[in-house]
Amino acid sequence: MPIITSPQDFNVDDLYVDLRHVIDRPLYLKCEGFNFAGSVKLKAAAAMVEAAEREGALTADSIIVESSSGNLGIALSLIAASRGLRFVCVTDPRCNPASMRVMRALGAEVRVVSAKDANGGYLGGRISYVRNLCESDGQYVWLNQYANRNNWLAHYRGTAPAIDREFPDLEVLFVGAGTTGTLMGCARYFREHDRPVTIVAVDAVGSVTFGGIPERRMVPGLGTSSRPALVDESFIDDVVHVAEPDTIRTVHALASRGFLFGGSTGTVVSGAARWLEAKYPGEDPVAVAIAPDLGERYLDSIYEEGWLREHFGDLLPDLDIPAAAILGA
Repeated sequence: MPIITSPQDFNVDDLYVDLRHVIDRPLYLKCEGFNFAGSVKLKAAAAMVEAAEREGALTADSIIVESSSGNLGIALSLIAASRGLRFVCVTDPRCNPASMRVMRALGAEVRVVSAKDANGGYLGGRISYVRNLCESDGQYVWLNQYANRNNWLAHYRGTAPAIDREFPDLEVLFVGAGTTGTLMGCARYFREHDRPVTIVAVDAVGSVTFGGIPERRMVPGLGTSSRPALVDESFIDDVVHVAEPDTIRTVHALASRGFLFGGSTGTVVSGAARWLEAKYPGEDPVAVAIAPDLGERYLDSIYEEGWLREHFGDLLPDLDIPAAAILGA
């Protein structure tokens, strides 16, 4: 029986779902949502905060500030609350309302930046707001998840070795690309440990992380409108871009089998299934994908009929949403 004193001390790191019966492809899904922050971002948040404290950049009088579309903001809210620190999350209108409510419940201050950057996204505006805030008051400490090496080190030291232990014959690893912390940490680990694992990055259509053309994106999590400084494509073997309609179809397909996952997971699973069909048709490679979060925080968006009708109305007939869900029963 685990007994903990800090919420970040608990994290299920060895739970996998065999998705073969759901997507008809050989794929194990590593579930990273079973902790008090509800996502893989708890690992990076803890590593960045602990490093800032060791280095003396973060003290009892500091105010943590970070740009986040949701999951890292929740993780930092949780850690700040456990340490008695203040935290300001700078987000944008795409952030799930549930994620904002969770952050505020944990005592964080949430500020929404609605100005779009040159690529039509919000990331540039969020980062500019954070920089201005730090310049205005020395109490603010920006951890900068987009360039902080402790982001990827958390996964180099934790996530990747955990996968390696469970799957010593691993052939393919699929990792979603947001800040690319999880991606780069896992990719560096397998490369530097001479493991012959094909690393496939899964990104959203409309993201510029790997040189894509910027387009509208409605599902928060994966993808960026400004290339993260952590990206090093020399560690990545292939990239798959997934359109948001495919993300939504996939999460609903998973939910129809009892697995309620978040949008980032839908993107990763959709990309992995397509890649495996193209590269290993009829074969049975050992393949793992990382599921960053669960689906409860998406109940107001990708699982909500009104939101879907507004943004992806053409998909509704494909999703076969029950009448009870449409009526809000």
